[in-house]
Amino acid sequence: MKQGWEIKKLGEVCVIERGGSPRPINAFLTDMEDGINWIKIGDATPGSRYITSTQEKIKPEGIKKSRMVYKGDFILSNSMSFGKPYILGIDGCIHDGWLVLRDNNNIFDKNFLYYYLTSPNIYQEFKRLAVGGVVNNLNSELVRSVKVAIPPLPVQEQIVSELDLLSGIIEKKREQLKELDALAQSIFYDMFGDPITNEKGWEVKKLNTICDNLDYQRKPITAKDRIEGEIPYYGASGIVDHVRDYIFDGDFLLVSEDGANLEVRHTPIAFPIKGKTWVNNHAHILRFKQYCTQVFMEYYINLMDISYIITGCAQPKLTQANLNNINVFDTPLNLQHQFATKIEAIEKQKELIKQSISETETLFNARMQEHFG
Repeated sequence: MKQGWEIKKLGEVCVIERGGSPRPINAFLTDMEDGINWIKIGDATPGSRYITSTQEKIKPEGIKKSRMVYKGDFILSNSMSFGKPYILGIDGCIHDGWLVLRDNNNIFDKNFLYYYLTSPNIYQEFKRLAVGGVVNNLNSELVRSVKVAIPPLPVQEQIVSELDLLSGIIEKKREQLKELDALAQSIFYDMFGDPITNEKGWEVKKLNTICDNLDYQRKPITAKDRIEGEIPYYGASGIVDHVRDYIFDGDFLLVSEDGANLEVRHTPIAFPIKGKTWVNNHAHILRFKQYCTQVFMEYYINLMDISYIITGCAQPKLTQANLNNINVFDTPLNLQHQFATKIEAIEKQKELIKQSISETETLFNARMQEHFG
């Protein structure tokens, strides 16, 4: 924090109020054109600083039992993922899981305030003030008490320009990763066709004829082994976790057992791993025979329609028997190797971009610390 910046409590410079919920909420939801935007956490787009649309609306009479907010206001989640700020791009009403912050005197550049509220130091201050035990909660009085430093507006604009430049670079590179992923899928479709329609007319085999399912070889590790270490851990979605269940050593394709709802999953249902790896009991472990490549199968499974082999409603599940029974294109091995070579080149490009993203994020975080530390 720079010397000479004015220090004030957030409540001294912003109006901070809690949202409210008309109850029962179902009685106030409406599809009518005069409905008021009903802003929920699910309306926030991951990675975006703005909320620009809502999935639901409430009747106009619900306003008096809620809190009306306006375009340009900040709203702050006060429970669960507490402390996360968003700038409103729409008018609407917020429930009591939100706080609204209004800079009525235009003391802050809006984007400067956004960066300020997302800075690690402010988050740690929110975390220190949060109450509620297992679920952290913030209330308007606590947020009002948080101290902020206020630089002159030209300085705020300079800081925003610098941080926007860095975050723009990061976002552009993430878009490049998405484009490369789309290219990889396009190459698969061009070489093998759609796994759903099989327009190229490939003969098919059952999955269990081209791979070995190693689920039966699961061996639980001991409590002594449940410690942090250098061995990577994978669960059903590939997310690193803290509970490790089984260890394998070799080349496998992991296939998600649960969380397999295609509409909500955000990670591949199949991904290759190599070497010694911890695996939990929510992922199937497949080792492929010499006439089938893991890379081909990774893309094949991720692009096929698996809804017909998913069991359960509340908790979708992909059983070992159903997985083993899926149909797989019987494609020439040399064609699979050609595909794998193309994917390898794409993955090398992705690694360079990821490294660049990491370096830019490190610089961004350092500048955030410099400005808001």
